[in-house]
Amino acid sequence: MVIEKISSFAGKTFTLWVILFAIIAYVLPDQFKWIGGYVVPLLGIVMFGMGLTLSADDFKEVFRRPKDVAIGVICHYIIMPGLAFLLAWGLNLPPEIAVGVILVGCCPSGTASNVMVFLARGDVALAVSIASVSTILAPLVTPLLILVLASKWVAINMVSLILSIVQVVIIPLALGFIIKKFFGKQAKASVKALPLVSTIAIVMIVAGVVAGSQEKIAATGLLIFAVVILHNILGFVLGFFLSRLLGMDLAKQKAVALEVGMQNSGLGVAIATANFSPLAAVPSAIFSVWHNISGSLLASLFSRMRDKKEIS
Repeated sequence: MVIEKISSFAGKTFTLWVILFAIIAYVLPDQFKWIGGYVVPLLGIVMFGMGLTLSADDFKEVFRRPKDVAIGVICHYIIMPGLAFLLAWGLNLPPEIAVGVILVGCCPSGTASNVMVFLARGDVALAVSIASVSTILAPLVTPLLILVLASKWVAINMVSLILSIVQVVIIPLALGFIIKKFFGKQAKASVKALPLVSTIAIVMIVAGVVAGSQEKIAATGLLIFAVVILHNILGFVLGFFLSRLLGMDLAKQKAVALEVGMQNSGLGVAIATANFSPLAAVPSAIFSVWHNISGSLLASLFSRMRDKKEIS
């Protein structure tokens, strides 16, 4: 099927398209600024697609091994927000950038993290559960963390934050889940086109943010890049070693590390666009490019690592 082949190609080359259009949007911002007004519905489309792939099986691990899932979710919501705050405070970041870094740090696990865990030969079932639970908890946990950590820099409207997340995450997810439940055959057929649809939507989101903040990126881009890369790498490292300290085996450590370090940065863009300034959305936009590169590299490294039990 042609659409399925195109969709598969788009999914495999996702990072390249994001980088390409981010560069084009930076060079020709006037051609892409109009996308800024459509960030929320575009992310809604991505989350709707995720809802079409969700099933009750994704939550079975929560009941089968609640401790492992709890460790992954707690690590995610402690490490990344904590690192974001420390980087913003320690590096004395400008308020808009500080808020943007904290926003991305407080988001749930990224939509591509499960694929990276699979490529890393990690515990995919655990990864799916961690991502699903962190996403379901996001409407309450993410605004609360933003309120606690970002109020040092800007005034936070808790109700507006919750409504934003419900609008772009929970409602589309629920609709996708319901449609899959009652229209299984049609949903299964449409899932084949999801990588293409998600790639187009995320590429447009990143291009719109880059175009809308082109001048400020020119002035602060290197600083934001440095902070985003540091944030992401430290998240991977702390997720890996903290899960080891808590007694997890290598496959679980891989899953936790990737689920901790990879964020739903599209949500960060949507929250920033709806509640803060265009510049506050830039760290999330850059994160969405970078974590796919770093996640792929880490997955490749992890895939070569074997547990002592596996070797013996």
